[in-house]
Amino acid sequence: MSSNSFAYNEQSGGGEATELGQEATSTISPSGAFGLFSSDMKKNEDLKQMLESNKDSAKLDAMKRIVGMIAKGKNASELFPAVVKNVASKNIEIKKLVYVYLVRYAEEQQDLALLSISTFQRALKDPNQLIRASALRVLSSIRVPIIVPIMMLAIKEASADLSPYVRKNAAHAIQKLYSLDPEQKEMLIEIIEKLLKDKSTLVAGSVVMAFEEVCPDRIDLIHKNYRKLCNLLVDVEEWGQVVIIHMLTRYARTQFVSPWKEGDGLEDNEKDFYDSDEEQKEKADKRKRPYAMDPDHRLLIRNTKPLLQSRNAAVVMAVAQLYWHIAPKSEAGIISKSLVRLLRSNREVQYIVLQNIATMSIQRKGMFEPYLKSFYVRSTDPTMIKILKLEILTNLANEANISTLLREFQTYVKSQDKQFAAATIQTIGRCATSITEVSDTCLNGLVCLLSNRDEIVVAESVVVIKKLLQMQPIQHGEIIKHMAKLLDSITTKLLTQYILNLGKYDQNYDIRDRTRFIRQLIVPNEKSGALSKYAKKIFLAQKPAPVLESPFKDRDHFQLGTLSHTLNTKAAGYLELSNWPEVAPDPSVRNVEVIELAKEWTPAGKAKKENPDEKFYSESEEEEDSSESSSDSESASGSESGEDEEEDHSGDSGEDSGESGSESEAGKGRAAKHAKARGKGDSKDVDKEKENSKTSESSSGESSSIEESSSDSESESESESESESRKITKEKEKKAKQDRNPLTKDVSLLDLDDFNPVSSPVVLPTPALSPSLIADLEGLNLSATSSVISVSTPVFVPGKTHVLLHRMSGKGLAAHYFFPRQPCIFGDQMVSVQITLNNTTDQKIENIHIGGKKLPMGMQMHVFNPIESLEPAGSITVSVGIDFCDSTQTASFQLCTKDDCFSVNIQPPIGELLLPVAMSEKDFKKEQGMLSGMNETSTTIIAAPQNFASSVILQKVVNVANVGVVPSGQDNVHRFAAKTVHSGSLMLVTVELKEGSTAQLIINTEKTVIGSVLLRELKPVLSQG
Repeated sequence: MSSNSFAYNEQSGGGEATELGQEATSTISPSGAFGLFSSDMKKNEDLKQMLESNKDSAKLDAMKRIVGMIAKGKNASELFPAVVKNVASKNIEIKKLVYVYLVRYAEEQQDLALLSISTFQRALKDPNQLIRASALRVLSSIRVPIIVPIMMLAIKEASADLSPYVRKNAAHAIQKLYSLDPEQKEMLIEIIEKLLKDKSTLVAGSVVMAFEEVCPDRIDLIHKNYRKLCNLLVDVEEWGQVVIIHMLTRYARTQFVSPWKEGDGLEDNEKDFYDSDEEQKEKADKRKRPYAMDPDHRLLIRNTKPLLQSRNAAVVMAVAQLYWHIAPKSEAGIISKSLVRLLRSNREVQYIVLQNIATMSIQRKGMFEPYLKSFYVRSTDPTMIKILKLEILTNLANEANISTLLREFQTYVKSQDKQFAAATIQTIGRCATSITEVSDTCLNGLVCLLSNRDEIVVAESVVVIKKLLQMQPIQHGEIIKHMAKLLDSITTKLLTQYILNLGKYDQNYDIRDRTRFIRQLIVPNEKSGALSKYAKKIFLAQKPAPVLESPFKDRDHFQLGTLSHTLNTKAAGYLELSNWPEVAPDPSVRNVEVIELAKEWTPAGKAKKENPDEKFYSESEEEEDSSESSSDSESASGSESGEDEEEDHSGDSGEDSGESGSESEAGKGRAAKHAKARGKGDSKDVDKEKENSKTSESSSGESSSIEESSSDSESESESESESESRKITKEKEKKAKQDRNPLTKDVSLLDLDDFNPVSSPVVLPTPALSPSLIADLEGLNLSATSSVISVSTPVFVPGKTHVLLHRMSGKGLAAHYFFPRQPCIFGDQMVSVQITLNNTTDQKIENIHIGGKKLPMGMQMHVFNPIESLEPAGSITVSVGIDFCDSTQTASFQLCTKDDCFSVNIQPPIGELLLPVAMSEKDFKKEQGMLSGMNETSTTIIAAPQNFASSVILQKVVNVANVGVVPSGQDNVHRFAAKTVHSGSLMLVTVELKEGSTAQLIINTEKTVIGSVLLRELKPVLSQG
């Protein structure tokens, strides 16, 4: 045992010397193993000293090296006590790496990990979402039953966290807790039910995986979330897509009728004689009634189709098995091209894909016949791939292509890969049995192979010929007799004796046993028993003919793409696909909440019936829109929009319903307050509501954008955004009702289609509101995002211009552009750009216009109207609108005249992609708290004290970025707020002055890329004098 351990340490010691980059000291013993062992211990001591250092840089370096050791598979468990001491470090980077280490070794070092459990519990309250999630991961990795209650409490809290990343880790922890203590199943199901309602794409895949592990039979939990999962599927991470698709495949097999049923034929007519009249009538109705696919069934098939183009082979395979198991046979053919594309991947992927194609090609040859050449064997293919391709070629063989395939097989037989050559001979035999037209040709070819020099080819040919002759003994009786006559009695005895002697010393014990058994039967001696008398009856008894069939024939009862299908045996955890139900279960379970909503609000539809054409944003019409969105398979998730609308209409119960588990508390409160406001409304306000419909519409754009900026995740579905937009629209509409005259008078000045909706809040400053309206608004207690945050006028407009086209390059036409920081009249998501054109020639320039545009994907541009002519030395300024999609990508286009075209570019500074926002300090801090963790970037600024005067900081910041100033109650803290033009995401900038000549610049935003770029631009500006 000791020698083995020394040998191990000798190997690991050498490896870690390279890893840690330390030279061996002169104290190492020359005796080899023991010296290296000592060196190894010394290196770990070095790391321990670094971890106990007072310097964060040394600790960080040590943790990086330790995590590097783990990544390379080296054992770092003995460092656990030294690492766990740093779990309470104030340095975020160190703390992250410590948690990475603890997740790896917490299960092995459970006793030491338990000593720090209070630290993990405190970390669950950390403002950084990464720390909260890591603490939960470590806590769930400690596999000790005594902390199950603590884990359960932590998972409950994390499942309601504002960060979708933390909620995702809560879903992962559910599976670990269930495997540790299955008795917690019921409580875990409650958490799963709550997380299934989460609208974040980051959480969807993880919670469905937890569902599959804990309660895969609870299909009722999926009903309400089915449509939402279908709509979110395209935006979910690839691992989550695979899990969700497999779960939805099982769900579809239990909730929808088979799309493969054809109209009953004559078989039923034969039985009609014995049926009663009622039974005959029912059958007649069934025959007359054509199959109509459930809209939810169609929704699943349609929403998974784009994923066939995924770069992930597992996702493509998951969609392929879904189409195979639940799609109509006429539509399943589209998966063949995608599966063939996967054959360009590595050999492991090819192996799995070819296995599934082999199963499919047995039942539906037509799917893969157009891609026959894709299954031709290549010399570089490994043996396992070659044999699978042979299997598929055999399944696809028919009278039309058999001649081509046989020529291929002739080449394969000559392969140096003996196993492959033997499999090819087996394939030729199968083709001979399945296609009678080539049976004789194949048999003659196999007979020719008997003269081959390769003994494996000859042996396999004999076996296949024997099987072919046994399968059709009558047709080939003459051949058998002829072959028998070729052997005389002497040759037969010698051959038999020779074979038995070979078998006697064979390496395979089974062959040795068979040889002894046969020798006693056909070569009797004194010791032979009575059994030898019946040798002829035993060997010449009538036997069933051998059957040459595909080894994949019986694999179709396993779900494609699963481990069970690959192994051809039921693996642990395999969930079988159920048979299609004869009658589809009630489809209303998937939109049950929408149905309840419709029943509850039926009386409110009277006003809509009286004037259905004049209503625009009335409550009853929105209710109808909600119902339509739930029933339409292309719309957003019905249950999802139903929950949103129900929160709007259900009064005080909106806060207690718990339907929206993944929303913030502010979102819940807002829904309840809207409901209260509507309860006070008067039906007579409908007329004024029609007059102000345009105002409501323009306000909705702003409010929707602001609402998106305060969300927890950037990857919310479109359906969620639409429902949120409708809620905010109704809130603005309510304000319009409460003070009709002033509002109508103000907004009528901007009641033009060309104006940007974000301009409207500028016309509604707080002092202009009447005292009664202020009181009503205070009573409503609306959230900050909808009532207080509004777009304001720019604080400063820099006059800097940029060269668009130089007069030398433009043959006398010069062009400059600048950003006026005004709302764009061409679209609310566009940035306004003013272009000044100058004619520097002595001749008139005609037909100045914008020609071809080369814009990145998603970017849009509204061009100016063509200019007929520009006089010599003349100048003209035009406006264009460009939707930069919240990025600094260049908008490339051609500026053309009558005779020439010039390629020009406009690249926006990051600060011009923003609109200034006005908000209170309280609302700023609230939004900043919601945008912490991964949404926060910061840096330290060093500058002279005179550069940190309030006026200097204000001038520098607004010169770089189009931001609004937020009032601050602290002299040393300056706050600025804006939102992105395209998506409406909040951009919060904080400059906090520290002692001496330093300051901290903090930017909070969902758009982390824009935030980082803005941070890099502001830092040098604030640092310089």
